[in-house]
Amino acid sequence: MTTYSMIKVGNDYVVQAHDKSVLKVASRRRAAQLISEATELLNALAAVESPEIAPELPSLQRETPELS
Repeated sequence: MTTYSMIKVGNDYVVQAHDKSVLKVASRRRAAQLISEATELLNALAAVESPEIAPELPSLQRETPELS
């Protein structure tokens, strides 16, 4: 899982992921909101890719074409 943080640089805030700067914004509130949204999206993606939820086989079988 990615660890997010923010640091203040001058008058701006830098959002970091694993100690790597990824985004610079002027508002602390906006930086916190972006971190929250990124965390929610990654959590949702992890739930979708979970083998318990995603079926291994397609739910619909392909029909064989009829030759005339």
